[in-house]
Amino acid sequence: MGLKKQYLKSKPVCKVTFRLTAAESGFAESVQLVGDFNQWDQTVPPMRRLKNGSFTQTLNLEKDQRYAFRYLIDANRWENDWQADAYLASGMGSEENSIVVV
Repeated sequence: MGLKKQYLKSKPVCKVTFRLTAAESGFAESVQLVGDFNQWDQTVPPMRRLKNGSFTQTLNLEKDQRYAFRYLIDANRWENDWQADAYLASGMGSEENSIVVV
């Protein structure tokens, strides 16, 4: 898992690349990136699957913001990014959401 951030000088956004390895996904068939940036829409298109089985997706996120997110694996299992900037209780029992700060 991991987050890569690239701040743009010409725009008030940060290109954030989310990555989940094949092993971290449990060798999933599909993974969706769901969070504040897409209103927690579980029907968003899946992340791009690489030849090595990893999943990746890059989003342009507005700077000076915090975004909660999780990975939805094979449409039935939620996973956090354990290299996220922070974690916050989701309000759904003992679950936590990953946080990316840009």
